[in-house]
Amino acid sequence: MPEDCLFCRIVNKEVESHFLYEDDTYVVFKDIKPAAPVHLLLVPKFHIRSINDLLPDHESLVGGLFPLAAKMAQEHGVDKSGYKLLFNVERGGGQMIFHLHLHLIGGWQR
Repeated sequence: MPEDCLFCRIVNKEVESHFLYEDDTYVVFKDIKPAAPVHLLLVPKFHIRSINDLLPDHESLVGGLFPLAAKMAQEHGVDKSGYKLLFNVERGGGQMIFHLHLHLIGGWQR
């Protein structure tokens, strides 16, 4: 774990955060600067810097984010109305925390 990684510190409970979900592999919490009424971050507990740093061994870890996203969307009432899933990759792609994470964004009234 890089000492300066905010999400590693959150995962390790060194920084206070309210987990909406936690298991041995992932945590889910609300984005502190939400872009929508529902804006969750799905974060693997294992540190991977970005999509660009994925290895073949990470396939199941990343693949597991999608069923978790569907579960979180249902629990937060956006599964039927719709939501976005987003990975930001590197600074030019909007990544601000360099620990792989998936944004679940939804809840707009249309």
